[in-house]
Amino acid sequence: MEAREVKSIADAIAIIEERGLTHVKVGVFDNDGVMRGKYMSKAKFIASLEKGFAFCDVVLGWDVKDQLYDNAKYTGWHTGYPDAPVRILPHTCRDVIGEEGMLLFIAEFAEEAEAVCPRGTLRRVIEKADSMGFNAFAALEYEFFLFNETPHSIRKKNFRDLETITPDWFGYSMIRNSAHSDLYQDILSMAEIMDFPIEGIHSETGPGVIEAAIAVDNAEAAADKGALFKTFMKVLAQKRDLMATFMAKWSGDYPGQSGHIHLSLQNKDGTSAFYDPSQTHSMSKVQRHFLAGQQKLMPEFLCMIAPTINSYSRMIPGFWAPTDATWGVENRTTALRVIPGSAKSQRVEYRLGAADANPYLALAAALASGLYGIEHELEPEAQVKGNAYEQTHDAQLALPATLWDAAQKFKRSTAAVSCFGEAFVEHYAISREWEEREFRKHVTDWEMERYFEII
Repeated sequence: MEAREVKSIADAIAIIEERGLTHVKVGVFDNDGVMRGKYMSKAKFIASLEKGFAFCDVVLGWDVKDQLYDNAKYTGWHTGYPDAPVRILPHTCRDVIGEEGMLLFIAEFAEEAEAVCPRGTLRRVIEKADSMGFNAFAALEYEFFLFNETPHSIRKKNFRDLETITPDWFGYSMIRNSAHSDLYQDILSMAEIMDFPIEGIHSETGPGVIEAAIAVDNAEAAADKGALFKTFMKVLAQKRDLMATFMAKWSGDYPGQSGHIHLSLQNKDGTSAFYDPSQTHSMSKVQRHFLAGQQKLMPEFLCMIAPTINSYSRMIPGFWAPTDATWGVENRTTALRVIPGSAKSQRVEYRLGAADANPYLALAAALASGLYGIEHELEPEAQVKGNAYEQTHDAQLALPATLWDAAQKFKRSTAAVSCFGEAFVEHYAISREWEEREFRKHVTDWEMERYFEII
């Protein structure tokens, strides 16, 4: 049996027996999209397939540096950080690169913890789409920089003077992908083995930057694939004594790193809900309302799309990242890009998305806002033609300029509560406030250089 043929508990047990494994890997994704997991014994795993298992809920109550939130209600010192129930998802079974015969399973939090679980949050949005008569499809694409560094070397250098794998600006370079074909082939092979197949991969504009577009799938599977790609791209790089970063912007000298989201809806009969050749740009009424919802709620949902302090360094004019909730047709200067095509290809690209976002939450925000637009029959603002950066836009389309401002807008949003539930909105908002407060404890190099002597 192949790993991706596993669909049921019986299949999961059968493949473990067939491979003679003593242990398998099981992981969950936290608020920031970091995969937290362990090797689990065969006996424990088989028992857990039916009944689930317990996982310390601290992973929903700490940040990317394992520092504990001091402002959370769901979990904290006041609750004693108890175990939370987790369910294993047999259909997510995958082979693991570099570990012959090993299997990986994705799990998700259940019961009370499900309300704040990122994967569970996306699934509730997908269920909403289903109740409205739609199947949601998505494709994620990521830009990431590669460095000739290791986890030790970057720390010895204090994250300064890092050496990228290639120099200079070589976007779409056949030279670069040919000279480094062994690396590209390893990435493509990993993507096939672990079932996040890559539709296209190429060098981007900047030293050592690569963009990979993952093939389209149903929204839940697309998020799984995006989250696994980010995780195991880092693994593959480190196995080659390289480092991959998905920071939104690691250097002020180069464009930021995007995590664009392509979205479409199908009706239950398999026809496109977005395609209507009788309308301008083949945009159906459903797509128009969907687009309007995304535009209206983008400022309110921004912290799910731009979740780190660093996210906001990317969002500056002229560097391929939107600064207002604008839309256009085949316009890469806008936040939302309508891509006209056929019944198969008609879609919206959510270009605001950054590489540092949690794939489950970014996709949940992009999809939920669109469904909200359909539900309320919203109409989009006027299409932007030409360079969106050089134009003045309605004040209501302005995006929050900091993570703190985005978190405040999110936690006051009645639409967010409607789309994601009060428990999630409260918990996620405090996690972003925590991130901002942690940042404020530090003095930056910029401040030292600017103020130390002169002020």
